[in-house]
Amino acid sequence: MTRRVAVVGAGAAGLTAAIRAAEAGAQVTLLNAHPRIGLKILMSGGTRCNVTHREVTERDFHGGSRAVIRRVLAEFPVAETLAWFRELGVELKLEESGKYFPATDDARTVLDALLGACEGRGVDVLAGARVVRIGLDEGVGKAGGTGGGGTGRGARPEEGSTRSRAERQRIATAPGAAATRFRLGIQRVGDSAAFGAGVAAVGRAAWPLPPVEPDEWIEADAVVLATGGLSFPRTGSDGTGYALAAALGHTLVPPTPALTPLAAADPWCAKLQGLACEAELSLWVDGRRAAEAGGALLFAHFGYTGPAALDLSRHWHAAEGRARRVIASFVPGETREALEESWIGRARAARRTVQRWLMARVPERLAEALCAAAAVDGARALNQVPREARGRLLALLTGRELPVTGTLGYEKAEVTAGGVPLAEVDPRTLESRIAPGLHLCGEVLDVEGRLGGFNFQWAWSSGTVAGRAAGKSDEGASR
Repeated sequence: MTRRVAVVGAGAAGLTAAIRAAEAGAQVTLLNAHPRIGLKILMSGGTRCNVTHREVTERDFHGGSRAVIRRVLAEFPVAETLAWFRELGVELKLEESGKYFPATDDARTVLDALLGACEGRGVDVLAGARVVRIGLDEGVGKAGGTGGGGTGRGARPEEGSTRSRAERQRIATAPGAAATRFRLGIQRVGDSAAFGAGVAAVGRAAWPLPPVEPDEWIEADAVVLATGGLSFPRTGSDGTGYALAAALGHTLVPPTPALTPLAAADPWCAKLQGLACEAELSLWVDGRRAAEAGGALLFAHFGYTGPAALDLSRHWHAAEGRARRVIASFVPGETREALEESWIGRARAARRTVQRWLMARVPERLAEALCAAAAVDGARALNQVPREARGRLLALLTGRELPVTGTLGYEKAEVTAGGVPLAEVDPRTLESRIAPGLHLCGEVLDVEGRLGGFNFQWAWSSGTVAGRAAGKSDEGASR
């Protein structure tokens, strides 16, 4: 009998898992809650889709066990990813930053290739099909089992909450037990307005199932949960995946926004709105340096964005409830002592002004703002600035505090930190240790990468591992 696999979520990881499961010989149904598929792919990378990075290692990720992340990445590394996209008809180009983009500079190229691969492999794609229940029908093939197959309505199965985790695992692994059969309750969604404009809960560990009755049920021999996290909730990421995993017995690392802009109510920031510069940001928690992030920093009307701010945001949320400060150095890699030597050397050699000396290191508007904040006349020659004033200016140049009031949350977050712990899945197959036959991949797991194509690589790699394993027949999986 052909193995039936249901993939829940048609983002990057889910599309990959569906393709891989179909290649393994399974009959695959891909269910997406939102009526439009692949919205995050289309939005990513400024609508260009940063497919991957030149070099990706486990050190580029936060969350669960680095050993598990390394193993999953090794199953489908960057080189194989590049070759796979070429096979799908997508030519990629490498930019100086190390990021790979489609040669067309259009994310639609990537999405169309993935959807075309699904169609070519016979994947049944259901858009506007929100999975609100995943039940275990553990008696299939035995007296009292439902029997049959295919898609259709039926009696409500056990929904994962009436038996303990240990009891479900014991039943599923008992000698002679029938393969676990899953039944998925689907709510039909015809309007994208059904998806909320925001998710208020940050750091929440408990996720109740949606208070709706399914419109229909479908059956599957294996399920791949690829529902993503909570970022950009209008695209369909509303936390239902966490609720489904929890109902089946999984625990959750409390989710928080990651790769989201930092918010500020600071006149100095407002004055610099639109300015971009290189910076190194440090997060200090309870008086100690807790994290660093470097790269471009962009001043905006709401606060700070750009890679430096986005990469620091997950650490900001991780220190919720503690004393937090963000310090910016606008001369990454340079020490205050080295800058002092440069200042003194230039002051002796020529009548260079403070403004010109600063503009060799930072943009003009930032140089002016730093001079104003330090009460130093930028038009004065370096050798005319008193030592105390020079010290104030260099202190701001290398360590200006950025008043951060919070972040823009899930509304602008590119990914979600937290999720199902990696300890609860088999690293070889990403199969649940709690509910055998359930595989998890992508952002629903407690893994998130830094900015630059790393999260997409996790999606391709984890989707490949989960999809291949879910698509194998029971006989093939046991070999």
